[in-house]
Amino acid sequence: MARVAVFLGARDAKRDLFKERVYQLGRVIAEAGVELVYGGSNTGLMRNLADAALAAGGTVRGVTVGALADKEAPHARLTELFRVETMHERKAKMAEMADAFIIYPGGVGTLEEFFEVYTWARLGFHSKPIGLLNIDGYYDPLLELLDRSVAEGFMDQAGRDLLICESEPQTLLMRLKLS
Repeated sequence: MARVAVFLGARDAKRDLFKERVYQLGRVIAEAGVELVYGGSNTGLMRNLADAALAAGGTVRGVTVGALADKEAPHARLTELFRVETMHERKAKMAEMADAFIIYPGGVGTLEEFFEVYTWARLGFHSKPIGLLNIDGYYDPLLELLDRSVAEGFMDQAGRDLLICESEPQTLLMRLKLS
């Protein structure tokens, strides 16, 4: 069974659109028969994603960091929960388990996770597809920056082309070849 790692925040978004789409994403992943791997939290958008996948009968595996347990208590109903010591171990475990990555709109932690798996792909450490779920143009400024990086010669077009960008969860899952 295919697995997708979703990187997203443990906070609630201010606009309902992001909460609605995270529920949609969790449901679409489960209905496609794809296992969800995520940060394991029972707070914010992370909780919403896991709840949606579980409600749709999906398999959900979480990877939590021991030091975050007070701030981000682990979800109690996961199929499986892995505990690691550091954030780096969390990303490495999620990457090891995943066949593809989805980057949901989020803050600096989500961006850091994105750039790490993207850099690993650019360096040839993995060849797993990376998808940006670009809800309401959230990632447009990032995509413009990456395009400028190509234009200025800081990266090549092949590196830029590694990213799959879609605004709808179902379309993104299909383009990642997971449904």
